[in-house]
Amino acid sequence: MYGNPQRLTADTQDLRREGGRWLKELREQTGLSQRQLAMKVGAEHYTFISQLETGRGRIPPDRYVEWAEALSSEPRAFVRELMRYYDPITYHILFEG
Repeated sequence: MYGNPQRLTADTQDLRREGGRWLKELREQTGLSQRQLAMKVGAEHYTFISQLETGRGRIPPDRYVEWAEALSSEPRAFVRELMRYYDPITYHILFEG
């Protein structure tokens, strides 16, 4: 359900796109371009940011703190919101169940 983009269900794809819109809003609120954010988080290509913002990828978990800091977000709040889009089952169990 979560790994291979070719196997994503329609619901999962919708969540990824919604998460991408949320990431884009955060980036724009901080006044960063896609290139600037890519540099801050150590992404090799700024197109990775575009892919995430359109729901075609995921931030690697080992980079969550870097991303939170780059987007001026408190890491726990950032990861909690990210879980809503990337791992909705676990999110529901932890925070809504």
